[in-house]
Amino acid sequence: MTRIIDTLKKEIPESAIIENADMKEYTSFKAGGCADVLVIPENEDHLMYALKTLAESVMEYMVMGNGTNILVKDGGYRGVIVKIGDAFSDIRVEGERLIAGSGALMSQVASAAVDAGLEGFEFASGIPGSIGGAAFMNAGAYGGEIVQILETVKVAAKDGSRIFTMTNEELELSYRHSKLYETGDIVLEVTLKLKEGDRIAIRNKVRELTEKRNAKQPVDKPSAGSFFKRPEGYYAGKLIQDAGLKGLTVGGAQVSELHSGFVINTGNATASDIVQLKEVVQATVLDKFGVELQPEVRIIGEDK
Repeated sequence: MTRIIDTLKKEIPESAIIENADMKEYTSFKAGGCADVLVIPENEDHLMYALKTLAESVMEYMVMGNGTNILVKDGGYRGVIVKIGDAFSDIRVEGERLIAGSGALMSQVASAAVDAGLEGFEFASGIPGSIGGAAFMNAGAYGGEIVQILETVKVAAKDGSRIFTMTNEELELSYRHSKLYETGDIVLEVTLKLKEGDRIAIRNKVRELTEKRNAKQPVDKPSAGSFFKRPEGYYAGKLIQDAGLKGLTVGGAQVSELHSGFVINTGNATASDIVQLKEVVQATVLDKFGVELQPEVRIIGEDK
């Protein structure tokens, strides 16, 4: 590990390399263990150097965005996590196209769209996390999905060997999935194709959906948004509620009493609490309804 860190420091500032990084501070669940090393590149060159260095090593590594869809187990992650952060959050508008760095938060993209009088992004305005993560998993809400407005993405190969562009079709976007899950390549920039609209109407729609979300979802508690994928023909939240699991608690983790599709950290949850609650919910729903729930959340690392 020391050798990898020393190699990374040849091109990346020491301040951007954090050893024994507490991932509670970098994930929305506010739970879990430490990563051996966390690298937060300050520009594209640093990112490509980090990817190339790690690919040429035997070290386990992964790339994360804003941490709203990830849980690190209590034993931590034995390897290097590369975080795409604020350095990749530039947003610009070119006609009806909105181009955003992958680190830009969905709320920032929504504000930029409103300011430019561009409609089509309203459904996504309240989705937590970054636009890069949204493209990676084809995020959606209120009947819309990123696939409907995404035109192209600029992508870095996982091994840092090249930067290239992929079209909507090449990403093979489906429900909470893209081809990038298999390739491991990293979104650097997203181009959205929107359309001109009435700025006031767009702003009102964003406000309406925000109020709806705040009323029906536990936005005041740490979580990773909807915990489970929607099973075909069902809604995860309804299955969990109908199974009598609303409010069920394991340690500091709870099935939200406001929305059963959310698992929340009530204040002192460990990653183990969250994982155990997930397993109880899965087993109960499978037993009662014969439906196997699959998590949207990426669970990484090792048990304590």
